[in-house]
Amino acid sequence: MEMREKIIIVGGGFAGLQLAKKLNNKNKKIIIIDKVNHHMFQPLFYQVACGRIEPSNISFPFRKIFQNSKNIRYRMTEVLKIIPEENKIITSTDETEFSYDKLIIATGCKTNFFGNETMEKLTFGMKNTQEAIAIRNHVLLTFEKLIMERKRSDDGNWNIVIVGSGPTGVELAGAFAEMKKDILPRDYPHMNFDDLKVILVSSTEKPLAVMSEESQIMSEKYLKDLGVQFMSGEYVTGYDGDKVVTKSGLEIPSNNVIWAAGVSGNVIDGLNPEILVRNRYKTDRFNRVQGYQNIFAIGDIAYMETPKYPQGHPQVANVAINQGKNLAKNLLKKSEKDWTEYEYEDRGSMATIGKHRAVVDLPKFKFQGFFAWYFWMFLHLMLILSVRNKLAIFFNWMWSYFNKDSSLRLIIIPNKKNGTVQ
Repeated sequence: MEMREKIIIVGGGFAGLQLAKKLNNKNKKIIIIDKVNHHMFQPLFYQVACGRIEPSNISFPFRKIFQNSKNIRYRMTEVLKIIPEENKIITSTDETEFSYDKLIIATGCKTNFFGNETMEKLTFGMKNTQEAIAIRNHVLLTFEKLIMERKRSDDGNWNIVIVGSGPTGVELAGAFAEMKKDILPRDYPHMNFDDLKVILVSSTEKPLAVMSEESQIMSEKYLKDLGVQFMSGEYVTGYDGDKVVTKSGLEIPSNNVIWAAGVSGNVIDGLNPEILVRNRYKTDRFNRVQGYQNIFAIGDIAYMETPKYPQGHPQVANVAINQGKNLAKNLLKKSEKDWTEYEYEDRGSMATIGKHRAVVDLPKFKFQGFFAWYFWMFLHLMLILSVRNKLAIFFNWMWSYFNKDSSLRLIIIPNKKNGTVQ
């Protein structure tokens, strides 16, 4: 009897999940390893951070997704090291080892603090569900403390500073600005929110630097219409927990600083460090890691040079999803001679800045405003995995649309007991 090939997929983000789904119930033995037990729909993290949707609406347990699978198993642990010469990995659970025939690295990215440890310690990233919940907790706790302590509002304690003007930064700034205008005055009727500033610090002249000029101009207009203070061509150089310091010498008081200014690959020890390019594994056009016959990297962690993308592909969901699909097709073919090289087809990019305010760049045309906002909502709703979650998010969005409110502003702080979270 022919032995089934054993494939380990490390990471269940867009790339890893797509690969697993395409290999589901095929003649392969698949193990998914991830340190969290669920897939997360990252494009909507900002809505969790602003209390618009529940984390469970955009989180999908792996065991539920593959409940009826005959060939896929999931293990909740973290991969500490790859030993390529022995075809095995070592995990954090009592250093348990797993052997493989093929290893797929789909570990994605984490927030890049550019080596600034103080910034990493005191500011919030937003690359997983826990971080999005932490932002929601912290911002809401700020208002609860202020109303108890009766501090003056003009000391800047409640300013919300967002560093980085890519889609994450822009969407967060717009959502917090709408929260300030429509929700907080109703939640805290005796507080004056005029002094609360939502500040977006951008190293580029315009927000959304990777999008078209029209989208950049319109997104800046939308931000300013919502009352966001947009600081262009500015770099954050320090933060002590009370004041943000910029390169030009400005000091911005804030207890709520969110870092959305870049990402860095989640690299695993054990492979040749010379194949890393900007903390991503260099691969060939089949996503095979350079120098290794049976190790592959897909998604944000993969660096693949092509004639169209000589500097590697953008770290976006569409690239990850399609690399996962392409690798699955190749792995199911009988011979490697029949494998297809990966070619990225850019289907466009988009961002939403608030109600009826969005920008969409498609390959053939670009549009902004009312229609772009509906287009953004429809597309994101379609990408959500389950019908139940689609309905939950749609209901929350409709409620918010008509009432300019949501009922999800829960402050949930884990209890610590004997050093463990209960």
